[in-house]
Amino acid sequence: MAVQKIDIEQFLALAKEYPVLDVRSPGEYLHAHIPGANSFPLFSDEERKVVGTTYKQQSREQAIKSGLDYFGPKMRRMVEEVEEIISNRQLAINNEQQTIAKCVLIHCWRGGMRSAAIAWLLDLYGFKVFTLDGGYKKYRNYVLDTFKIPFDLKIVGGYTGSGKTGLLKSLKEKGEAVVDLEGLANHKGSAFGNIGLPKQPGQEMFENLLSFELRKIETPKRNLSESKGPYSPFTIHHSPLWLEDESQRIGLVNIPKDLWDQMRQSPVYFLDIPFEERLKQIVLEYGVLDPEKVTDAINRISKKLGNLNTKMAISMLNEGKKAESFDILLKYYDKHYFKSLHNRKEINALLHTIQCKSVTPENANQLIRLSQLQQQSP
Repeated sequence: MAVQKIDIEQFLALAKEYPVLDVRSPGEYLHAHIPGANSFPLFSDEERKVVGTTYKQQSREQAIKSGLDYFGPKMRRMVEEVEEIISNRQLAINNEQQTIAKCVLIHCWRGGMRSAAIAWLLDLYGFKVFTLDGGYKKYRNYVLDTFKIPFDLKIVGGYTGSGKTGLLKSLKEKGEAVVDLEGLANHKGSAFGNIGLPKQPGQEMFENLLSFELRKIETPKRNLSESKGPYSPFTIHHSPLWLEDESQRIGLVNIPKDLWDQMRQSPVYFLDIPFEERLKQIVLEYGVLDPEKVTDAINRISKKLGNLNTKMAISMLNEGKKAESFDILLKYYDKHYFKSLHNRKEINALLHTIQCKSVTPENANQLIRLSQLQQQSP
């Protein structure tokens, strides 16, 4: 069987069925990778450094020889690891009637010698092998292009404590297209947003994850065979996609500018929920967190919160008066969000206020009804 080099669209389509082997070094993979890819390094970080130095200081030929010294002893183990990966996928399917083909997808940084070497080995053994033309670098271009696609965005807005994240889950359960930005970022978007959550991904990995989710949502509504002119990925018509209203920065990562610009120009469905109801929700969500970490978070916003409010919020928290402490914080975030909400061009035309009596997943029904009515209107 011959190794086939394929483009990024074909590669990712096949990745839904077959394992992806990222043959870059462990450090490169850890920095960022294609979601779902297996780390399958040809060289360790140190070995990669040695081969690279040899290439620069001696010659290409000598670097290849150095690489072969590392590659040779690993060949059998690599073949067996791929067999194990495919076997595990078969077990995951748990269907004896459906047998996974001995097929793998391979990529390195640029689609060069690293992927070619492992592709040769696995092809020789009898696997069907596809390699990514242009490698991970081509994939990154694909990721960044994702954020230029014109999505039909619907923004879920509302002051802190409105239950927006829970509302997104409810919308998804009702069949709506949803992407949870905070879920991908492992951060709830405020000074308290990282408490009790896993470490955030780096910026590049966040973009990869976000692109992966957006591409899953992508639903062309036109028949391409009937369309006139060349197909462009930037003119696709999409079903409505719900996102939560966010600052561009979520903890340590940023929403890509192209997508952020679209968000700021999209309709905002603002959940107007009484302060007292939102305060109850905040106490439920944040009242269970480690008081020391909450105190640290309060201190981080002390300059904006003000010295007196900071002292009062911490003092009440220490006394177990969580509602009184969070009351101070919620009023601060209400002012902050109001400013951010109205810092949009043509906000009056974009803003759609929905009166809600309480924080409940059922508020999703009102969002859907209003959105559908607006789609039907000329």
